[in-house]
Amino acid sequence: MRQFITLPTLRVVRRHGRNGRRLCAVAVSLAVALGTHSRSRGDNVIFLWGRGDGGESKSAAEKLAEPLVTDRPDFTNSAATVGLGLTQIEEGYTYSYNANGVGSTTSHSFPETLVRMGVLAEWFEARLGWNYSAAANTEFGAGKSDDSGSEPLYLGVKLALAGQEDFLPETGLVVQMSVPTGPTNVSGDEMLPGVAWLYGWDLNDWISLGGMAQGNRALDSQTSRPYFEYSQSWSVGYDLSEELGAYTEWYVIAPDGADFDPCQNYFDAGFTYLLSDNLQLDIRYGVGLNEGADDYFAGAGVTWRPLCLARNVQSGR
Repeated sequence: MRQFITLPTLRVVRRHGRNGRRLCAVAVSLAVALGTHSRSRGDNVIFLWGRGDGGESKSAAEKLAEPLVTDRPDFTNSAATVGLGLTQIEEGYTYSYNANGVGSTTSHSFPETLVRMGVLAEWFEARLGWNYSAAANTEFGAGKSDDSGSEPLYLGVKLALAGQEDFLPETGLVVQMSVPTGPTNVSGDEMLPGVAWLYGWDLNDWISLGGMAQGNRALDSQTSRPYFEYSQSWSVGYDLSEELGAYTEWYVIAPDGADFDPCQNYFDAGFTYLLSDNLQLDIRYGVGLNEGADDYFAGAGVTWRPLCLARNVQSGR
């Protein structure tokens, strides 16, 4: 059932630092080196918890034989990779609204595309994302302005670090960067890096917990001066039936050293529905919890796993 990289996450990832190319190159080199070490300890993750058998993890064939695990619709990303040879495509739309004493802003975000590809090893995932946003800003008693265009191209890799073992969580790491591809006021003008630490627990057959700690270099929306942006999230997932799932979540986006960009707190909830093991629909709704956050947002999306793109994977059914 896991959940998303739509509007709020892309907003965080959008402005990511000048050393992005070097950071991603180091991450790939480290991952390949660690992969050789992991061969003797389990091919599905890089590390194994030392207390027992190393924790629960699955191969691509096992993942293909089960319902897909997604990074949407919530802010928190799953610690799991899609599996070697598998491709997963996640897309959606988000509407958001915010008003204050001087005006209001309505935003549309689509198609929120995230392509996840299992390459090199079971624990390694390449990630490619793209989105278009359109915002209408209205000042009370004055005029109206529009900001629209392509957001930065999102590039990243996800590493499945360890499976869950008892109270020790399933963990993953995402190293990411953005590349300007649209108007400067929407896409920025430099490549900017970030990193996210992912962790989660399956408590029983119907409830799970997940969290994400993320740090990114960002640029102030008004002065374009750089600052560090930290985000933290906690999500609770519920399996209501074999097809229907739900989640509730809190997350915060906290700037450190920003000139104008405020801290943002949100609460959101949503549902997922599996049409098949390889096709999932989702809806969500969220509200801002402080003055700096948007008043509310709502969205819907779809995730599918094209079997025609599966390479050398047997479902094991």
